[in-house]
Amino acid sequence: MSVLAVDWGTGEVFWSLLWFFMFFIWIWLLIGVIGDIFRSHDLSGVAKAAWVIAIIIVPYLGVFLYLIIRGGKMHEHALQAHEQRDAALRTYIQGAAGTSGGSTADELEKLARLREQGAIDDEEYATAKSRALA
Repeated sequence: MSVLAVDWGTGEVFWSLLWFFMFFIWIWLLIGVIGDIFRSHDLSGVAKAAWVIAIIIVPYLGVFLYLIIRGGKMHEHALQAHEQRDAALRTYIQGAAGTSGGSTADELEKLARLREQGAIDDEEYATAKSRALA
């Protein structure tokens, strides 16, 4: 048996893992708050600098004050970022699938407008119309 195994009891391992977990959560929270500070469009540059300085000088107090004061805005920023990513993904998928996301009536209306403008001829119109109705 090694010397290390004799020196460390079950309780000490548990406390070490608990402290490591708490440290990991603290780093995660710190990165999340600093990321939100820089993503906030409603904060001026001076306010962003003040929050970052507060977090650097008094980290626990700075982070907890930020969560208390601007926690709701943090949620709004996260929700807004999620909606933007979702919209970008939908646009990409629609583009890759070759659909514009509109209804069949919208597609037919666009085709009729293109034919009236002379952008497509009657044969192209008929082909695209049959494809839209399929």
